[in-house]
Amino acid sequence: MDTYLQAGLDALGDATRMAIFQRLANGPLAVNEIADTLPVSRPAVSQHLKVLKDAGLVQDRRDGTRRLYQLDPEGVARLRAHFDQMWTKALSSFQEAVEKPAKEVRGGKQRGSSRRN
Repeated sequence: MDTYLQAGLDALGDATRMAIFQRLANGPLAVNEIADTLPVSRPAVSQHLKVLKDAGLVQDRRDGTRRLYQLDPEGVARLRAHFDQMWTKALSSFQEAVEKPAKEVRGGKQRGSSRRN
């Protein structure tokens, strides 16, 4: 597994970082704007943002005297590709599981009918 992907998944395993990530999905925010909506201090939000930034999920830019944080499109795309791949595999496995009993039932009837003859 890619290092950034693993770091991103680990980072989102924390409930506060997941909440920050979800808030940033609505658009760029400053640290104080994020902190105002969470039960944690501004310094704690800054630390969580650093983890998200190190994991490649958040980027920041200067906006006058403040710094705005937003989701990093490349990091989000990496997560999405991972979950798309997992979803495709899961659906293929489900399809195989659903079709397998049907094949076995048909096979069982054929064996049963040949025994009668």
